[in-house]
Order: sequence, then structure tokens, then C-alpha cells
Amino acid sequence: MSIYGTMRTSVSGMAAQSDRLSTIGDNVANVGTTGYKRVSTEFSTLLHQAVGTIYESGAVETTVRHLNEEQGTFNYTSSATDLAVNGRGFFLVESPGSGIAMTRAGAFMPNAAGELVNAAGGKLLGYNIEAGRGSVVVNGTAGLEPVKMSQLAIRAVPSDAGSLAANLPADASIVAPADLPSTNGAATTYSARTSLVSFDSLGKEVTLDLYFAKTAPNAWEVSVFDRSAAVGAGSFSYASGPLVTTALNFNSITGRLTSAPAVLSVPIPGGVTASIDVSELSQFAGDFSVADAKINGTPAVPVKTFDMSEDGILSAVYANGSRAALYQVPLGYVNSPDNLTSVSGNMFLPSARSGDLQLGFANQGGLGGVFSGALEQSKVDIASEMTAMIEAQRNYTANSRVFQTGADLAEVAVNLRS
Repeated sequence: MSIYGTMRTSVSGMAAQSDRLSTIGDNVANVGTTGYKRVSTEFSTLLHQAVGTIYESGAVETTVRHLNEEQGTFNYTSSATDLAVNGRGFFLVESPGSGIAMTRAGAFMPNAAGELVNAAGGKLLGYNIEAGRGSVVVNGTAGLEPVKMSQLAIRAVPSDAGSLAANLPADASIVAPADLPSTNGAATTYSARTSLVSFDSLGKEVTLDLYFAKTAPNAWEVSVFDRSAAVGAGSFSYASGPLVTTALNFNSITGRLTSAPAVLSVPIPGGVTASIDVSELSQFAGDFSVADAKINGTPAVPVKTFDMSEDGILSAVYANGSRAALYQVPLGYVNSPDNLTSVSGNMFLPSARSGDLQLGFANQGGLGGVFSGALEQSKVDIASEMTAMIEAQRNYTANSRVFQTGADLAEVAVNLRS
């Protein structure tokens, strides 16, 4: 081993400790950064092949490791837009300079356009599910768009689904065909009646009057009218015919509905067609009774707040207590999170070593749930970093002493020649 080899080895040791101090500095600086994943410096030896009995000095190599798989603890807040993931998933954001990126920094707030952005300007991405929930594109980002809070202003949701569970009296009298409600005549007779309140596209209430008439043993007819078309009071009379008329058939033994499909497709005036499930209708002895009746939709009311469920569904909560699902926020993941490429803003991009970006929904496949009103804290332990800094400082000093000793010996050797 030569004197100069000793000096080169000590230089590599000082460089390695400098790298370690750099990662410690980054960790300490980000001790309060939301969702920050600490970095560490790993050392490995670099040896030269010895020739005979001559020992060749080696060196130290450093590898910076990003510990992106470590789960941080939660700090709970009063802001519903603060989000955290309890699992291996990452939020997907539209980064100002890096395109679609992954992050655990969930301190989101609406910007001037109503988009949810974090401190680094990353826009939270999700699927618009106002028209219904779809399926995630596992290996692509098609269909994702920035989550906008501005659309949570006053809005109305038209009724498009409902259900009715009721019992029709088995001993009801049969109504003559000419007197059925579907004829909308002055002599109309019916066996039972109930009503449902629905909503049109502008949030206006539309009351639906449902008339049941027995047409034959175990056979009924139901006609649905728009109450706003009723003429006069105290008698059956509507300015227009029924919105829909459907035949109902029941099993004479079980009293259960046998008609298929057991759905009333009711075109709501000024709205959309509502599918009302009537599969729970029955025909038993006794009076007409309604066990359950409901229909969706909301009037035109302002949004009071919003709620993020654990499976990543963002819903508007209206002043009247009704709710409407707006977005579903997916989570991204890769096979090797520690090998993601770090970019500014506490964000990450997939690399060849990490594997391709894949998407899934929260609470599926081990991705974890999404928690509202919580932030994932930095994974930096300040006491551990201070201890590591003292170790790096002393190791650097020791390597510098070796270098100085080698330099002194080299000077002695040079002086011997002179």
C-alpha cells in the first residue's frame, strides 16, 4: 500500500462523509415538511486487486437511498382538504413542471380556479363521477382531471332512481277497464294511492302520484301522474295522461311480485327518467301500506361543506343534509417506491428502477385509505439526525487525520531524497 494510496483512500472517506452530511442536512431542513420521506447514505467498499504481497488501498462508495416506503405518523387538523394516505399509495398531482407526479404531501387548498393544490402547486387529480362511478385505468392516467371545488356552488341533482316497498290488499275489488286510472277519465276508480317527491334538472320539486288498480285476480296496474297537471280538487282529473303505466303480476301463493323487470321508468317532467324499483311490492290480505319509499335527487341548495370518504370519494354535503358524489381520488403505486425519482415539491416520478406507475382505488390492494383532516408528518427523527451528524463529523475528522499523516510521510520521503 503506497502513501499516495492511503491519501486517496482517506479522500474517498471524506467525500463519503460529506455525502452523508448532505443527506442529514436535507433531512433536518425538511423536519417539518408534510409527507417528507427521509434519505440516507449507504456505504460500500471498493477494493483493488492485491498483487502478490503488496496491498492496494481501496476506497468508499456511497449510495443515496430514498426511504419512500416508510409510513409517517398523522397530524390531525381542522381542514377537510388536508388529506393523508395510510398505506403504500401516493396521491396523483399535476405538477407545474413535471407533468403527472406522485406525492404524499396532502396539504391541499383551493386555488383561484377552485382546484385543490398543495404547497408545491401540485393539482390533485381524480375521476369525475357525477354521472356514476367507473373503473380505474390501471396502467394509465386517462380520464383524470384536476379536482375542482368551484363546482361545489349551488346545484341541483335531478332524480334518476328510487324504490317503493308496499303491500297491495289481496281482497281489493277489480276495477273495470274503462274506469282504470290509465284512462284518466272522470269516473276513474283505483284501489290504492301514494305519492313520491322527485326533482327536475333545476331542483324543482315534482310530486308523482301513483295509482294502483286491481285489474284481475293477482293482476294490478300502476299509473304515475304529475300532480302539477291535476285539475280541480276532490276528484280524479289530470290535464294530461299518465307519465307511465305498468302492469304488475303477483304469485297467488307467495304474494310476491312476479313481473319482470320490476322497475317503473318514470320520465320526470323537466328532468330525466327515474328508475323506481318496485321489486318489494307484495299482495297480502289487509290494508294498503307503504313500508319504504324513497327517491334520490336534491333541490337547488348551496353546498355547506364537503366530505372525503376513506375510499377516496369526494362528496358535496348540502345545506339540507343531502349528499352528492363528485370525484373519486385514485392512488398511484410502483413496485419499488425507494427507487422513484425525486423532483422539487416533495414529488416523485416513476423510473426504470422503480417500475411503471400503476393506479388503484383506496382501500384496495393494500394501497391504504384516504383520511380527511389529517396530514402525514415528516419521517425525520431530529435526535437520530443529530447523532448521525456527530458521527459523520468525527469520521470526516478521522479521515482528514489519515490524509494529513500521509501527507507528512510523503514530505519526509521527499526530504530523504534531498
